[in-house]
Amino acid sequence: MPIKTYDTISGLRGELSARRSAGAGAGVGFVPTMGALHEGHISLVRRAAAENDITVVSIFLNPLQFDESADLDSYPKTLEADIRLCEAAGTDLVFCPSVREIYPDGASTRIEMDGPTDVLCGRSRPRHFSGVLTVVGKLFHIVEPDAAYFGEKDAQQLAVIRKMVRDLNMNVNIVGCPTVREADGLAMSSRNVHLNADERKASVCLFRALTAALEKLGDAAGHGAPEDDSEWARLTADVTGSARAVLDAEPLARTEYVELLDAETLAPLGGSSRAALCAIAARIGDTRLIDNMRFSLNE
Repeated sequence: MPIKTYDTISGLRGELSARRSAGAGAGVGFVPTMGALHEGHISLVRRAAAENDITVVSIFLNPLQFDESADLDSYPKTLEADIRLCEAAGTDLVFCPSVREIYPDGASTRIEMDGPTDVLCGRSRPRHFSGVLTVVGKLFHIVEPDAAYFGEKDAQQLAVIRKMVRDLNMNVNIVGCPTVREADGLAMSSRNVHLNADERKASVCLFRALTAALEKLGDAAGHGAPEDDSEWARLTADVTGSARAVLDAEPLARTEYVELLDAETLAPLGGSSRAALCAIAARIGDTRLIDNMRFSLNE
């Protein structure tokens, strides 16, 4: 069956209802995106298609999650190419609504969260995660998926969406999928198109910094887990210092943060932590890039 596209909520809901009634919707997999799709997105689509009877991709550039209008205006917009990529990857339905369709006149309800939205990117982008949670919550109600697929590159986003689903008793399985990287280690991102040749070469410093941090963490783990909060704090400082030194050595990089946190809660590491998340944000030229790696603890 050829791919179908819808720009209205009623149209998409009608199609999904018909397919479910016909018995074709025993499993609906959903991949929410903002467009400008690359191999990272498509890997999510392929997995959703492999694990579900119906695969839905949304393409919606969500204004609520942008703190700067210039960032929103410069975000790549490639809808026709995106739809072709979705079709090749096994998508059944594409939902590409207008801003007014998602946020009709008078809409003023938002989803807010305390805790994991206040660290990492949340410090410099105070409205960002409210915008993310609001649109993802709305899309979950529209699509009613059995499973939704998100990339682990956006580790904080993945953590807060999982928490929202738990806190609000949403009936959807959140599936985290591995970061897809270029051959030199750069995490794929729609923002990479803004890098010039020199910046593109410099951008691999994020991957090198994370690699250095995890090597340091692995060495420390070989000597046993810290016994108290002060030792965890020293370990965190040593590991993040290793990563920051790599970033500081790159003239085109301006570091926004380097942090080592509990991978599940985004709180400081402690004795109950099962995995550590080393997360980085840096500007290469004018382009803001993020990346992260996980490290299992207490194994």
